[in-house]
Amino acid sequence: MGSCCTPDNSCSTNTVEISTATAVADSTSTVYAVAGMTCGHCKTAVTNSVSALDGVISVDVDVAGGRVTVTTGGEPDDAAIAAAIDDAGYELTGRA
Repeated sequence: MGSCCTPDNSCSTNTVEISTATAVADSTSTVYAVAGMTCGHCKTAVTNSVSALDGVISVDVDVAGGRVTVTTGGEPDDAAIAAAIDDAGYELTGRA
């Protein structure tokens, strides 16, 4: 017992791996230029605000470069992302 196999001896991990691959294949990464970020607090504020949006898979903030990379499940909602960045106290100036 204690293996990943189901009672009919099929491996239950195959389904999970296929689902994960599909989710990654359907994702879109978009880079935005963001003004006003200067420190780790800025990175945390933007990450938390944008991560809370529906459809966002991951957020990577490059404070020094003024870039925020948002990975979404499908096409990003630029208006919602801009609003989330604005709510965090920064300005989305466009796609990079």
